[in-house]
Amino acid sequence: MKIKIYSFFSIILLISTAAYSPFQSEDEELIEVFHRINDEVLANSRAYETLGDACKTIGHRLTGSANGKRAEEYAYNLLKSYGIKDVKYQPFQVEAWSRDTVTLAIAPRKSDNFQDVEVVALAMTPVESKIKGDIVDVGNGLEPDFQAVKEQLKGKIAMVNIGLLPPIKGTRNLHRSEKTALAIEYGAIGVIFVNTVKGNVLLTGTASVTGALISIPAVCISLESGMQVRAWISDEPKLMAMIDMKNFSKVIKSRNVIATIKGSDKKLKNEKIVIGGHLDSWDLATGALDNGLGSFSILDIARTFKALNLKPKRTIEFVMFMGEEEGLLGSKAMIERSKKNNSMDKVVFMMNLDMANNANGFNTSGREEMIPMFTKMGEFMKKIEPTYKNNIINQAGLHSDHQSFMLEGIPTASPIGGIAPEALGCYHANCDKFDLVKKDEMVNTVRYTSMMLYGLANTETIPAKKLDYYSTRDFFIKQNLRKELELGRAWVWGDGQ
Repeated sequence: MKIKIYSFFSIILLISTAAYSPFQSEDEELIEVFHRINDEVLANSRAYETLGDACKTIGHRLTGSANGKRAEEYAYNLLKSYGIKDVKYQPFQVEAWSRDTVTLAIAPRKSDNFQDVEVVALAMTPVESKIKGDIVDVGNGLEPDFQAVKEQLKGKIAMVNIGLLPPIKGTRNLHRSEKTALAIEYGAIGVIFVNTVKGNVLLTGTASVTGALISIPAVCISLESGMQVRAWISDEPKLMAMIDMKNFSKVIKSRNVIATIKGSDKKLKNEKIVIGGHLDSWDLATGALDNGLGSFSILDIARTFKALNLKPKRTIEFVMFMGEEEGLLGSKAMIERSKKNNSMDKVVFMMNLDMANNANGFNTSGREEMIPMFTKMGEFMKKIEPTYKNNIINQAGLHSDHQSFMLEGIPTASPIGGIAPEALGCYHANCDKFDLVKKDEMVNTVRYTSMMLYGLANTETIPAKKLDYYSTRDFFIKQNLRKELELGRAWVWGDGQ
């Protein structure tokens, strides 16, 4: 009897073990691949070196410029040199903007004693504009700030902080283009942005919510200049500003660069994961941080997959977007083309790397369904590298190429980590240069993002599904992003909830 009972429980144990073994085996296999990825990146990563070379030999990567074209070719040739056969350009037309001259002068209203203030033009501002008007200080430029001065602002020049001064905990800032849109809505004839970073740093970036030229001039002055102007206002409340600018704008062709590793699984190979980051940068410096960090990490992730001859179950597209800085133009073009050739439904996930640095976790971008999977993958990474923090946040945001995919209901994620405060202040600025980049931090981004990408590409089921039209609307409402999308003219669901 004991023998029979023992045999019965042995059979049950064998059945239970057999049922569990494949899952356990898959985990062990995944961890083994993670080990290989980790070793390869630590030994052979080229992200830091290639970014340094590009910054030195190309300089800035402004969309539509000769430098932008050289950057596209650099990325294409680099991917080919890694042995990836399926590399292509994806051309699109873009209204390319570039700066010419701009001056800002300020004086008391009843005086001709104008004083020049160092300034840079924001992008997508008029080809030519010369205005004079009283300055109205709108503070942080949030909608309540504009509401508070709405009776004073029409026909005047708004002065607005780029960031929030002082920082307001729990308050979501608006993008500079959204603040410009509000200034136009409230009748301003121009905008003077005040940078919120110390050190006489001048910042540029698009002032357009649509990617098209705006109707009024928008410029940026340093924090120190802004403090001086506000000191003048306290002594002389009626200050005038004179903005004189000239720029260039014309329709040109630009190109996304796409490398594809096709899926190996019969069932899953038609599902596609896009890992993308924008290759373009502004022209005040070399764009090493924004977005050399992200785009050149992606190039090295592609190199890593090829070097290890990894065969993901799902198809992976490694995308260098152009035109992000001027209004997500490259990612919008990719979405538009995918809709035309009926391949949009194949995209099941998008991972965006924009200023990604020193990765120690991931943002699941408002799709809480992904948290358990990302957490589990992170635990596997910790087995390989115990210092990996496996931080997970779940906050959706806008204003990078992932936005184009989120608007289609596609789940997105991004690596999170950090850029040193002294370097972060050079975002979009004249100090965004390669000496701010740290090799070990780029290596961390490459190895951990490579592991997570491989895990996503090989899981049997991605927990977050593509949202339908109305579920996408509800998602943005839940994430408190409706107002931002309305200001950006990207809210497509009308007035109804």
